[in-house]
Amino acid sequence: MKTAFSLLSSLLLIFIRFTAMSAQAPAQAPAPAGPTNITAILEKAGQFTTFMRLLKSTQVGDQLKTQLNNSNQGLTIFAPTDNAFSSLKAGTLNSLSDQQKVQLLQFHIVPSFFSTSQFQTASNPLRTQAGGSDGEFPLNVTTSGNQVNITTGVVNATVANSIYTDGQIAVYQVDQVLLPLSFFVSPSPSPAPAPLKRKKGASDSSSDSDDDNVPSKSSGANPLTIYIMSACSPVLLTMLSFAF
Repeated sequence: MKTAFSLLSSLLLIFIRFTAMSAQAPAQAPAPAGPTNITAILEKAGQFTTFMRLLKSTQVGDQLKTQLNNSNQGLTIFAPTDNAFSSLKAGTLNSLSDQQKVQLLQFHIVPSFFSTSQFQTASNPLRTQAGGSDGEFPLNVTTSGNQVNITTGVVNATVANSIYTDGQIAVYQVDQVLLPLSFFVSPSPSPAPAPLKRKKGASDSSSDSDDDNVPSKSSGANPLTIYIMSACSPVLLTMLSFAF
């Protein structure tokens, strides 16, 4: 009986000491949250297979990941559905160069965060990542109540719904592929160069010297006539002297 009591007391003491040590140990800090995974968001939402494939093949998806890792810059992404890509004219994507495919994807990304309510006060045109700091490849946004419309100059798209938003990144579903106007408009031909103006002086003096080297048609008798007269002049003089 005494032995059992001693064993029970020892176990109770060990339990109390372990509990006290656990209470004194600091709680483990939660792991820092990683950057938002755009591909995972689109995959979870479904119906964005073509857009995801293009993000991977053009490496724009990797650029977004790096950008989100290294800065707190806001982003707004317009993601066309698979049906939107299917409604494109046959061969549209295949007709684009690799650079144009990159620009097409970047044309769907605005380097600023826009909530649905902020579209109502947005200033057009919106600068996209395709245009960089030069402001090329712009988008125009209009609102009607809660509906948001996007115009590119080629297509008019509607923001169907919000897929994801966290205050820094917003991903919206659009019902059309946003096609840049510059892909379908030929650049204006360069103007023809102006004709060179003739410099007065150098060319005039050159023409004057050329004129001096040309024999005049009205300057005296024919050379053959002069030669005959000079050859006959001694005979004429002799005949005149006999006459007198």
